[in-house]
This record gives sequence, structure tokens and C-alpha cells, in this order.
Amino acid sequence: MKKRIAGLLMAFTLANSVLLAGCSSNEKANGDHLARIKEANKIVIAMEGQWAPWTYHDESGDLVGFDTEVGKAIANKLGVEAEFVEGEWDGLFVGLDGGRYDVIINGVEITEEREKKYDFATPYAYIRTALVVKKGNEDIKTFEDLNGKKTSNSLGSTYADLAESYGATVQNVDTLGETINMVLSERVDATLNAEVSFYDYLKEIPDADIDIVALTEDASKVAIPLVKGDDNASLKEAINKAIEELEKDGTISELSVKYFGSDITKAQ
Repeated sequence: MKKRIAGLLMAFTLANSVLLAGCSSNEKANGDHLARIKEANKIVIAMEGQWAPWTYHDESGDLVGFDTEVGKAIANKLGVEAEFVEGEWDGLFVGLDGGRYDVIINGVEITEEREKKYDFATPYAYIRTALVVKKGNEDIKTFEDLNGKKTSNSLGSTYADLAESYGATVQNVDTLGETINMVLSERVDATLNAEVSFYDYLKEIPDADIDIVALTEDASKVAIPLVKGDDNASLKEAINKAIEELEKDGTISELSVKYFGSDITKAQ
């Protein structure tokens, strides 16, 4: 009888130890974003999927682009799979805030306003903003000329914010193609976007009836935003390490040349 009781007590102790160990592991994962990503063996990356050459679909319908490949390379460094989820610009941040996505990799520029809400990983690209009008437009030659004019951009983007800072009224659009079409149809006076995105557009449509009339003097830093908090500290550190290694071995520079025709990964 005593042996039976002792055996039961030993079994209970062993089961309780396993349960506690499991709880400890779960608690660690629940309090550490990187641990959850590794546990799921995937990192969920949000992007628009409609902004060439950053992230877009090729003729076969496959999701490609500079940011798409950067995302895959970072996931590989973390030892997990990359899962891409596409959505409209403002929805990307709503999803990040709500925990539906682990990160956004979509040419996100660091701004003072965004730094109040998000932590940013090490910048991996640097871009200037271009001001574009329809050929023959003599009213807009500088950013200052946007005062009282209409532009088309994704609301909440740095381009929309910049246009509004110069006194323009912004019409909301989802894609670069849409915004250029609005300029061409004269529904708006101008549009702003990454210089390299317009160059890519003109490479595909060289006879497009648009002109780049101005560029910002300073390049903006492009980086991956993370929700602030200790939960993301190890994830940020891991992403920074991955970017450092990808810069050191030349991967990011090669991807930049592949998609942009030049290396935009270095601060000018």
C-alpha cells in the first residue's frame, strides 16, 4: 500500500513538473514576440503588394519586389518562413497595432510622428521624395507651389503629409498607377512619391506624359516599424542583426540594384 501511495505521489510530482515547465515555456513565448515567431516557425509580414518596385506582382502573379525579397532574407536569418499579407496602406498599421502582423516591410519612412508610436529597426534604404505633374503644367515647379493645389496620395503616407504641409488638399488613392492616372486626367494637380518608384514607372512606360519637377534635398530613412514595448526588444535586436549581416554580405545592395537599377541602401 505504501509503495502504491509513493508511486502515485511520484507520478503526480512528475506530471506537475512537466505542467509547470510547459507553463513557463508558454509564458516566455507569450511575453516575447520573437519567441512566438520562432514557435510558429513564421514571421507575418504586411505589405501593399501594389507598389513597384518595392512590392508587387509579376506577370505570373507572383509577389515580388525589393521589400518582398528583403523580407524573405530577414526571415531566413531568423530561421523561420516568411508569410506575406497584402493590404491597403493605412490598414497595414491598424493590423500591426492589433497584432495581426508581426512587422511591416513596405518602404516605410521614419518620421517624427511615427517614432512617437513605433520603434524602428536599423534603416535599410534611403530615398528622396519626387514631385510629379503632367507635362505642360507651368503652375507647379517647386513644393511651395503646392499651396492651394490638389494632390493624390495614400492618406497617412509621408507623401500625403508632405503635400499637406505645403498647403495642398490630398485625394486618397491606393496605388501608384491610380495616382499617376489622376494627374494625367487632371483630376489633381500633382502627386508625390519615392523618386525610385517614378523612375521604375517611367522605365515601364517611357512615354508617360509626366514630369518630375522637384526632389527633396534630404533622403528619408526607410526602416521596419515595430510596436513599442519590451515584448519586441529581442525581435528588434534580431532584425537589426539580420540587416547588418545582409548589408555586410552585399545581399541588400544586390537586391536594390536588381529592382531600382542603383544602390539606395547607403545614406548619401
